[in-house]
Parts: sequence; structure tokens; C-alpha cells
Amino acid sequence: MGRGVAHKLIESHLVEGELVPGRPIALSVDQTLTQDATGTLVMQELEALGLDRTRAEVSVQYVDHNLLQADEKNAEDHAFLHSAARRYGLWYSKPGNGVSHPTHMQRFGVPGKTMVGSDSHTCAAGSLGMLAVGVGGLEVAMAIAGRPLRITAPQIWGVRLSGELPEWTSAKDVILEMLRRHTVSGGVNRIIEYHGPGVDTLTAMDRHVIANMGAELGATTTVFPADEAVRDFLRAEGREEDFTELLADPDAEYDVTDEIDLSTIEPLIARPSAPDKVVPVREAAGEDVGQVVIGSSANPGLRDYAIAAAMVKGRQTDSAVSFDVNPSSRQIFSDMTRMGATFDLINAGARIHQAGCLGCIGMGQAPAVGRNSLRTFPRNFPGRSGTKEDSVWLCSPETAAASALAGVIADPRDVAEKMQIAYPELDLPERSGVNTRMLVPPPPRAESLQEELVKGPNISALPDFPPLPDSVEAPVLLKVGDDVSTDEISPAGAQALPFRSNVPKLAEFTFTRIDEDYPRRAREIAQASGHIVVGGENYGQGSSREHAAITPRYLGLRAVIAKSFARIHWQNLANFGVLALTFADTADYDRIDAGDVLILDDLHKVLPGGGDVTVRNDTKGEAYTLRHSLTEGQVEAVLAGGQIPLLASALA
Repeated sequence: MGRGVAHKLIESHLVEGELVPGRPIALSVDQTLTQDATGTLVMQELEALGLDRTRAEVSVQYVDHNLLQADEKNAEDHAFLHSAARRYGLWYSKPGNGVSHPTHMQRFGVPGKTMVGSDSHTCAAGSLGMLAVGVGGLEVAMAIAGRPLRITAPQIWGVRLSGELPEWTSAKDVILEMLRRHTVSGGVNRIIEYHGPGVDTLTAMDRHVIANMGAELGATTTVFPADEAVRDFLRAEGREEDFTELLADPDAEYDVTDEIDLSTIEPLIARPSAPDKVVPVREAAGEDVGQVVIGSSANPGLRDYAIAAAMVKGRQTDSAVSFDVNPSSRQIFSDMTRMGATFDLINAGARIHQAGCLGCIGMGQAPAVGRNSLRTFPRNFPGRSGTKEDSVWLCSPETAAASALAGVIADPRDVAEKMQIAYPELDLPERSGVNTRMLVPPPPRAESLQEELVKGPNISALPDFPPLPDSVEAPVLLKVGDDVSTDEISPAGAQALPFRSNVPKLAEFTFTRIDEDYPRRAREIAQASGHIVVGGENYGQGSSREHAAITPRYLGLRAVIAKSFARIHWQNLANFGVLALTFADTADYDRIDAGDVLILDDLHKVLPGGGDVTVRNDTKGEAYTLRHSLTEGQVEAVLAGGQIPLLASALA
């Protein structure tokens, strides 16, 4: 049987187990990526582990998520991250240098390498033929410490692409089509591998768009081949020597298959408030628009800005629309300006912001209540924009620019016909304006070991969590439905995110988008018994932020019982000593109500044995069968109160 790219990547890094879907495996890790919203915890974890210096080939700390400095807290975090990067031997990308994923692709991405990142969109690096997996911060800390990545071996999902995209469509419409077909849980426990003749028509940055939003499908990661398009990209970045060809065998076989004829793709848009509520743009046409934002790691390439600039050149966007542009990297911003695209955007009414994530994580650009916001972003979960009652749509740069001109949601084909806009023929530079001045290399080892961590008053120590007791008797403090995201568990946004380094303070925001009273009630019963949360399908989807496990645990969460879990959050719960259980019969979900007292007995005996766990509902006099899929190591961590005490002992 021929092997695909994903098989080859896994086999070349496999240190434990075998590639059989559903079985545990361990992979060596070549590179690590951290960003500021999650990286502060990673650095605190490295301190708790007593690490001397990174043992990965390349480790990079980016500052891209929270660039708004409304007070001293954000500046303190940046100073801490700079000192931690020096202390542990990481590269440091200064604030404003760019979003981690495209910047890493430009400067550090290497075909054939593995990478873990404390950001769910780390999978974007699969566009270069890398095996890049978004994980919780503690997994990244472990990789920095030289430990392998432990995951469940996924299925390989081969998606064959044929044909070529029509005018007025782009790579964003391809991934929206995948979400339309397969929903936000369609890729769970799968690696998506794109192959076929249609791949040859996509540039490396087109592939980045598709790979990035594989996270929205719930996939472990996405991979593309390392072919001539990747060589062209690295040549443009002055790094052709880093190219290694990595192709699927002609007779490669896949566990699951699908096919997309690119020539049939039309402009698509995701309605509020989920990435898989996808419809043709023409089906939503005519709805008013109050804001359009172009940027983010989901549409980060020079081409994405250039086509929007070409569409609005010589025109003015609608007077009722705030037209915002977030360059994805300083290098791309320079290239935009050099080719004149920046001036075309400014003259059309665009508000140009600094290079970073910004509105994608709810840090600025919060839309008005009752007004539609169209964004080229990867996510539109409720409230993620920073506005609780938001109405965020996801679309391509073409649809975004067309709608900004029209003042309503509009198909770019229709706007082009009405305004007599010819499909732009872009003249992009063959060479990127490489700028490495804001990348700070790690100091020599001897100098690193002398570095003192800079901690402002808003940077707390990681809390110590006690071991899991043999018996848990606790109330269900909260019951939630399907597809609850980590944004709803531990919000980002301008109010909460500045406290990302301060667990006690951040805990005050836990679940408040669902139940504003949750933190108070949790604190009241935390010392007495702790509590339990009951969830539906795909619990914990979205961002990799481990705050969504730490802050509920800080407030006394001992177990989550759900129909199913999103991969990264499931791992994060185990890392911090929270027991994750699933219903053997999902109908039992309906038999439990908030306030019911549940009892779990003999956990120290039952959990290591795997399989079934019985929970008694003391309020209703019923019992339900639950299951866990924790590995032996995860069970050990849960029983110990988390991975950190175990790892610190092992490293010592």
C-alpha cells in the first residue's frame, strides 16, 4: 500500500506505538510555537518544571494576540515573555511583528518537520508539508523540555482536489465548503490530507488558508505535499535551502476519502454564530453590513489583501461600513505598501491597524449590537468578537470587499457586474520583502541561565491542585448544550484577556457568557465538595487555551461529563486534574439536571482499569454508565491533580 504525506510524517517521527487509528502513539517534536495569549502560562509551566533551556530544534514565542495596551497589564506580560524567551532559549517575535502562523511559515517553517503550538491554528503550517498540531500549553512546555507529543493515532482523511477555482472565489471558499459538508466535528480524530491535481493550482499561502481552518473541523491537523509551490514560497522568502520534497505515493490509500472539484466552488459565507453554518453568499445577499474586517491567520497572505485593494481601488466603501484591515505580518504590510495596495485601501476608507490578531480574539474592533460584521477570520463563536450579542459572519476577502462597497452582504460576482469591476490580475512580487529585525534570537546558554524572569503584579504563580479523591460527591453546577467553545468557558476579549497571566482574577470570567453567576456559586461550594459540569456534543471546541481547564479547576471543578469532547480541551482537562467522562448512553444526558448531586466512587481503582465508570444521581436515585478514554499516563495525571507535579519530579 502506498503512503500519503501524513503517513510519512508520522512514521519519520514515531517514537512509541504504531499508526493504528485509535491507539496511543508518541511523536518526536522538532519545533514549538507559543503566542502571548497562551504563552504566559507555558512560561510559568517551564518555571514550575525547573527547565534550563529548550531542547527543541526551534522554539519561538510570538506576541500577536493582545496588542492593545489600555493599562499596564499587557506591557507587563510582554516584558515577562521577553525575559522568559531569553531565559529558556526561545526566539522572540516582538509585538507588531505579525500573527504567529504566517510569520512562522515565512521565517521558520520547514517541510518534513513536526511542530506543536499552544494555539489551535498551529495546523496552518501543514501548508508547507509539516505535521503541525495545536495542543494545550502544557504539551508545548513538555515538548520544549524534550518530551514527545502523545496523541491518539488519527485516521487519515484523504481529500482529492480536482479542477481550478473560478474567478471571484478563493481558498477560503474551499474550507467553507468543507465545513458546509462536514460540520465543526467532522474532522475529530482525523488528519486531513489534501491531494490530487487541484492542489497544483493552489499556492502555499492558499493552502495556509485551508490548513488553518482545519481546526474548525475539529481535525488533529491538516497536511499538504511539499512540492514546487512550497519551493516557490521558500525561494521568495530567501530560504530555498530549507526545501525538502515530500509527496504522497501515487497509490497512496486513505482511511476516509472525499473529493472536491474546485471548478464548482462558489462564494460562500458562514452565518452567525458557528463556522459550519455555511450558505452561498447569494442566499444571504442584501442583509445590512456595519463592519468588514480583513486579516487574521485565516486569510494572511499578500494576495488576500491585494485582491481586496484591487477591488476597492478608486472607489469608496459604503458610508455605513467600518472597513478595517489588520495586516498579518509586518513583512506583508511592507509588501502591501511597496506595491501600492495599502494606499488603495486607505483611499477607499480602510482603517489600517497594526500587524496582529486583534479583532479575531476580541481585542478591539468589537462590532455594534444588531449590526452584521463580515470577517475573513476563522471563528465566529458567540461573543468572541468582544460583543456579547454579536452577529459575525465568516467569508473570503473577495466577499468582504464586495460587501464593504455595497453596504450589504453581496456576492462579489454581482458587485463586479454592477460596478463594472474586472477580475483583478495581481502582480505580486516574486521576492518577499524579508524583514527579520523584529525577531530576537535566543542568547547563548550561559547568558540565558543568568536571566531573571520579569514579573509584574498581574502575573500570578500557577495554582497547586490537590490529587483527585477516591470518591467525589458534588452537585452539577452547570449543564450546557452542544458545541460549547473554550471562548464560552474562558472568554478572550478586552475585559478578560489582560488577566491571562493571573489565574485567580481570570477565574472571575469563567462561563460568564453562559451563566454570569457561575464563578460566585463555584467559589461558595469549592471548598466543601467541588462541582461537576455536564455538557453535550463536542464540548470545549475551538481555541487551545488551557485557561478553559485551569480556571474552572481553580473554582473547584472536579469532573466534566459530556456526550463527546473536542480533542485539545479533553487533553487540557486531564493535564490539570479534571476527570473527563462520556455517557455510554447519550440519552442519559437528558436525565441529569443542574443541581443534581452526583457520586463517583472507587475512582482510584476504577480509572486505571479503563472502560466503564458508574455515576449515581443521589438526587433522583438513578445510576448511569460513563466511559473514559484516558491513557495510563493521563489517568496517573488526573489522580495526581495534574501533569505538572509528575513532570517536575521526572525532570528533576
